[in-house]
Amino acid sequence: MNENCLQLLNIISQASFAMDDVLLFLDTHPCDQQALAYYQVMARTRREAMDAYQSTCGPLMADSVNSTSGYWSWIQGPWPWEGGR
Repeated sequence: MNENCLQLLNIISQASFAMDDVLLFLDTHPCDQQALAYYQVMARTRREAMDAYQSTCGPLMADSVNSTSGYWSWIQGPWPWEGGR
């Protein structure tokens, strides 16, 4: 896996953790504007990193597979144990 893909996976992981954490806070502080703004920033960061990863490195989830090629393209490229994804 190339360095760019690893960096994008780290960003996705960190933003996902931050989103989970702030969601727990928002359960007890639903009107906190700073927390809501932080959630939106993290959600956008995660979405952008996921889009960048998927366009460069391949799909992260089955629902993001491009199947317009006429076959199930999830199987293209190396498998995780082969140093891919």
